[in-house]
Amino acid sequence: MDVILLERIAQLGQMGDIVSVKDGYARNFLLPQGKALRANEANKKYFEIQRIQLEVHNLELKNEAEKIADNLNKKTFVIIRSAGETGQLYGSVSTRDIAELIIENGFDMTRNQVQLKQPIKTIGIHTILINLHPEVKISININVARSAEEADQQVKAEALIKNSTSEIIKREEEESKIM
Repeated sequence: MDVILLERIAQLGQMGDIVSVKDGYARNFLLPQGKALRANEANKKYFEIQRIQLEVHNLELKNEAEKIADNLNKKTFVIIRSAGETGQLYGSVSTRDIAELIIENGFDMTRNQVQLKQPIKTIGIHTILINLHPEVKISININVARSAEEADQQVKAEALIKNSTSEIIKREEEESKIM
């Protein structure tokens, strides 16, 4: 089925593109979500008339997402979960858990915006991608720990590792300059 995209969709196209997609994808996702219109003559004319309004609306959404991104980017959130001695969680941390945590901290988001390749099943600091808008993506850190004290220790350990790594790199650069 050919559809006209009403917004940018990753790996599919930009707003206004006429793309061919599987019928089920169009009927079950793109059309009900308002992300596309069927590509017929009437809808092509309608889209051309509405194009400026859609672009303005998309720009407003993008600006709002950028404001949220400025406040949220590179923040660290702590999740306390029970885990075994090896660091394996009893359960996992999913996109829903992360979205709820971010919402509790005063940011507006849905779990579909959280990008996890697989659920988090170990303690430690994990970097998570968030899609606030098709053109605005940020990363946040999720610190999964058994207690608040352990979370603080993990942050300190992470800082020490970064500092020692940067010192090693500086030393190697200085040694290479000498030789």
